[in-house]
Amino acid sequence: MKKMNIKSFLPLFVSLVFAIVTASSDSGLYPSYYDRVCPQALPTIKRVVEDALAQERRMGASLLRLHFHDCFVNGCDASILLDQTTTIDSEKNAAPNANSARGFEVIDKIKYEVDKVCGGPVVSCADILTVAARDSVVALGGPTWNVKLGRRDSTTASRTAADANIPSPFMDLPALIKNFKDQGLDEEDLVVLSGAHTLGFAQCRTFRDRIYNDNNVDPAFASHLQTICPQVGSDSSLAPLDPTPYSFDVKYFTNLVSKKGLLRSDQALFNGGETDEHVSEYNGNQNEFFEDFAESMIKMGDIKPLTGNRGQIRNNCRKLN
Repeated sequence: MKKMNIKSFLPLFVSLVFAIVTASSDSGLYPSYYDRVCPQALPTIKRVVEDALAQERRMGASLLRLHFHDCFVNGCDASILLDQTTTIDSEKNAAPNANSARGFEVIDKIKYEVDKVCGGPVVSCADILTVAARDSVVALGGPTWNVKLGRRDSTTASRTAADANIPSPFMDLPALIKNFKDQGLDEEDLVVLSGAHTLGFAQCRTFRDRIYNDNNVDPAFASHLQTICPQVGSDSSLAPLDPTPYSFDVKYFTNLVSKKGLLRSDQALFNGGETDEHVSEYNGNQNEFFEDFAESMIKMGDIKPLTGNRGQIRNNCRKLN
């Protein structure tokens, strides 16, 4: 009788073990993915990123932004890298990216060097974007984290989805919260990932309306910006997103508390709403910001990856095989 019971429970036990194993693999990504097939892949990416930043410090912010703009459009699948063709409606032409997204040549260089050391196209463009974002943050004084790897590259792109899903610099807090929630990210992720604006610059056209029309802006700050960004013209003139645009620090949050957020979507995070407390926390605690930023970057990197037989490993990040 007991033997029969054990046998009858065996299929259930096997199913349970399978379910546990499947669940433990999570997104199907793991940090050691290339350790055996190409141990030099990650050191090579790091070297090329550091070389690029040595030539132009601003490139760190640009590479980090490419990863964000990739993940928010149908997942972290390198769709942002595909050029326009008769069948590809390139995300490079979407409003948030056109004449704005940059760093594509650096990704090309990384791909060339990585394929050389790996003996062929082993590392996906999606993983290159993810690792380059981490290495950029580290090179500019920010935290490090173990990047989960094993993504494959998309065989399609969507300019329409890019226009719809990449957060706009004109969004208010409810719109930002919904935008991030749609990607599986919560309010803390919203604030901490917006902290990436501790790096880089924004174009006049993205903050003009704020410095001439908003009330929640420091008057002296607005006056200074008006010398860079007139009411008409100079659309592409640049202003730093925080006082130290080449250093990964908490000055971005200090700016928000002082009503010196450059973009409307920045200041929305500290404007009497539910995210104020997170901004205040990070403003006073760089270690906490660094720790939470690393966690949220891993979480963002898990958005809808292509794994297994889905997608492809592109030979050229700009076009399909």
